[in-house]
Amino acid sequence: MLREPHENVATVLVDPALLRDLELELMELDLWVWPVRTAPICADGPRMEFQVRRRLVEAQRGAWDCAAHWVPVWISFGDRWWSGAEPLPWSAHRALWDVLDAHADQVRFRRRLGGVRPLIAPIERQAG
Repeated sequence: MLREPHENVATVLVDPALLRDLELELMELDLWVWPVRTAPICADGPRMEFQVRRRLVEAQRGAWDCAAHWVPVWISFGDRWWSGAEPLPWSAHRALWDVLDAHADQVRFRRRLGGVRPLIAPIERQAG
């Protein structure tokens, strides 16, 4: 059985005051911020945003209550980090975690990647 196409992403809660600056900082590293609310793979973005935020906050049993109104985003890895069908290199993980660690007061995340449907169609990726 084949696995459905997916994209590796980090799911992160971001203080809205930081979102724009974080997006620009990550863009320089070919890391892409996708607010869940407006992600192209979400048919009902506001509902998905609520569900993702709630799941992340409640899983921490009070430790992340400060993030109850923060913006859930997916952070994906641009072409710079990929080498054909090879797995994502550890240097990509390190680059992402280092940036997020530098903003520890304004982000909440777990050091793991999940998979979502591709955020950019393969045709668009090849054209870029």
